Amino acid sequence: MATISPGGAYIGTPSPFLGKKLHRRFSLTCKPTTVKLGSDCRAQLIDTVHNLFVGVGVGLPCTVMECGDMIYRSTLPKSNGLTITAPGVALALTALSYLWATPGVAPGFFDMFVLAFVERLFRPTFRKDDFVLGKKLGEGSFGVVYKASLSKKRGSEEGEYVVKKATEYGAVEIWMNERVRRACGNSCADFVYGFLEKSSKKGPEYWLLWKYEGESTLAGLMQSKEFPYNVETIILGKVQDLPKGLERENKIIQTIMRQLLFALDGLHSTGIVHRDVKPQNIIFSEGSRSFKIIDLGAAADLRVGINYIPKEFLLDPRYAAPEQYIMSTQTPSAPSAPVAAALSPVLWQMNLPDRFDIYSIGLIFLQMAFPSLRSDSSLIQFNRQLKRCDYDLTAWRKLVEPRASGDLRKGFELVDLDGGIGWELITSMVRYKARQRISAKAALAHPYFDRQGLLALSVMQNLRMQYFRATQQDYSEAANWVIQLMAKSGTEKDGGFTETQLQELREKEPRKKASAQRNALASALRLQRKLVKTVAETMDEITEGRKTVWWNRWIPREE
Repeated sequence: MATISPGGAYIGTPSPFLGKKLHRRFSLTCKPTTVKLGSDCRAQLIDTVHNLFVGVGVGLPCTVMECGDMIYRSTLPKSNGLTITAPGVALALTALSYLWATPGVAPGFFDMFVLAFVERLFRPTFRKDDFVLGKKLGEGSFGVVYKASLSKKRGSEEGEYVVKKATEYGAVEIWMNERVRRACGNSCADFVYGFLEKSSKKGPEYWLLWKYEGESTLAGLMQSKEFPYNVETIILGKVQDLPKGLERENKIIQTIMRQLLFALDGLHSTGIVHRDVKPQNIIFSEGSRSFKIIDLGAAADLRVGINYIPKEFLLDPRYAAPEQYIMSTQTPSAPSAPVAAALSPVLWQMNLPDRFDIYSIGLIFLQMAFPSLRSDSSLIQFNRQLKRCDYDLTAWRKLVEPRASGDLRKGFELVDLDGGIGWELITSMVRYKARQRISAKAALAHPYFDRQGLLALSVMQNLRMQYFRATQQDYSEAANWVIQLMAKSGTEKDGGFTETQLQELREKEPRKKASAQRNALASALRLQRKLVKTVAETMDEITEGRKTVWWNRWIPREE
């Protein structure tokens, strides 16, 4: 029982613990017959009513409060906002990291529903009669490329352009070039506009327009006997005051490789896999003095699933990776764009499709270092030898080095400079299993690029390079720790499993007569396989009957 003393102090005995009724009596010093309450009486009345409804005391055990004291809820601090807890912060950070993980769920939605819409409002538009075709620059299976200039109708605009008339995969290439222009414009040629012409007698034709940046391709430059010195002059605009030799050639090749990896990382970071990286699809931009990737007709946008069919591949067999497909053929066809974008980080990490392009870049690195591999026939023969060696470059080297020609010996000497750091980078790219290949981002952090090449990097490139190196170092340390933990000798003393045992666990079910550790890991891997299969079946059901190319509606049409 508690009362209010004349002085206004609370007097009471310890209340029962939580869960029992509290019976309280309150007495006032003022008289109930008083018609007009005085200020002291009114204050006591207000306090009494307030404490009756809000400040009900709750007795606490003696371990929390001193016996004889009364703690009222009204005296405790009140929360005016969200309570931040460690699990909540961890969950929020996990969600954010997933939304921004490659290929980027959040950036993808922003790009598709905001940037693409705004771009279409303000971009210039062109028609077929707005430009005049000039000389033919090239012709392929899916289109013809011309040099072009603007007609007199657009006399106020100047400059030279490159026009491509595409009969197939033109819609895909327009989509890819617009995506690249918004996300990583420096990776590919400067795209201007693309549209569909239906009035052609030959059927619908797609027209694509780029700014003219030059005609030199890496394939053409490598065919010159002066390579790589002919690249040095166009990159710097002059010849270095250094004697010709392996050191100078290595710097030039190092610069080219760094530019190619920067361009490739830009594509991969936004969820695009090129699938047809080769010297013929790499041009030199005279304006930026750098190499850029072109011809995105075979590219797949794995953020929303455009131009991706699991059992279809578009590639040049000379530069294609052994797996031929960028993702498992059991991966379901792409669902609707929002669903595909939401699932894209999971599928990306499961398949690592970007490693397909890395294999092609590794072959280009080999061609630049070894002059004898630059012809088509030599490259085809090399691929056959490498296949016989189970795609092991070290085994290939042991096979050919004893009877190597002068060009081959020169190539081995070049990649062996600085302790063989160049050879190490090549072998990390050209490997049989995609998951064992290095990524473009990790390759840029490789020690091979520690020494600056011919060109000084821009401020942003320097920051990116430092970021790549820092994160890759952390990832390498974590990977080494996991490898040491999981790939030990497999004895009871050391614990862990060998690589062979891990492979067996992926393929076999848990056994009754086996260690608990082995069966636990095998069960986890079996659950992973079931989840992947379930997701695949669900996605196939969702996509059944949805074969319309919805994104075709975004491409302008000329009647």
